[in-house]
Amino acid sequence: MKIVKALLVLILVLAAVLVLGGFLLSPKFSVARSVSIAAPPDKVYALVVDPRRWKEWTVWNQRDPQMQMSYGGPPSGAGASWSWQSKTEGDGRMTFTAAAAPTRVDYELFFPDFGTTSTGDVSLAPEGAGTRVTWRINGDMGSNPLMRWFALGADAMIGKDFADGLAGLKTLAEKP
Repeated sequence: MKIVKALLVLILVLAAVLVLGGFLLSPKFSVARSVSIAAPPDKVYALVVDPRRWKEWTVWNQRDPQMQMSYGGPPSGAGASWSWQSKTEGDGRMTFTAAAAPTRVDYELFFPDFGTTSTGDVSLAPEGAGTRVTWRINGDMGSNPLMRWFALGADAMIGKDFADGLAGLKTLAEKP
């Protein structure tokens, strides 16, 4: 009986630490990764400004080849969007909110499973004969104290996917 009581107390203490500790954490997160690509900004921009091209270089489609995707709005630039449904990668929608050729694409990202909306951008800057590409996301996990733990680990969770995606973009853009 003492063991059951001790386990119950331990579980309650851990739950309190998770909830109360979550309220002390910031709900905001930011993740950014960059890569140098040996291709001109115009060539790289064409791969970023068209949502249909993202499946060629991001990692999520590679991890789930069965991912269902649909596209909306114009074919590229501001207003272009894509939605996906995936058993392994989750569901989401990305909408390009602004596009400035050949330097930047801003986006809004919505994940219905979490009920969160994040914003971000892919910026391109000339770097010698090539392009420096930086991919960013900024989000707010809201007032749920448990979701704030996700914000704390966002860089570790999302950063590798961004780095791998940028590596895919580099490979694609550097093809002759």
